[in-house]
Amino acid sequence: MKIEHIAIWTKDLEKMKRFYLKYFKLTSSEKYFNPKKKFSSYFLSFENGARIELMHRPDISEFLDQSIQKFGLTHFAISVGTKESVDNMTDLIRKNGYKIVGEPRVTGDGYYESVIEDPEGNLIELTE
Repeated sequence: MKIEHIAIWTKDLEKMKRFYLKYFKLTSSEKYFNPKKKFSSYFLSFENGARIELMHRPDISEFLDQSIQKFGLTHFAISVGTKESVDNMTDLIRKNGYKIVGEPRVTGDGYYESVIEDPEGNLIELTE
């Protein structure tokens, strides 16, 4: 078994797509649009086949208020290969104006990681 994809509701679909493509070497599907629900999405793919689905509806706030989708994913981790890559990506993301929530460090369970926010505040652990 493997994780096939994670899905993220987003306020600004195009901005989020640009962020993930720029920093994580992903490829993007064509934009999907359902005119009845006014739902649009992209699947962003890693080389290993795992994907991130970015999703948007103009009424997303109202939709989530009426939905059971309140709590859930607290963060996800992306392995960037090495400690040096964690450090370099953290610095690059900081220089580009994004928030660093946790500086690079070795955690109690032995991971070398930093924690960043994407443009809408979703937490991403950058691991070696």
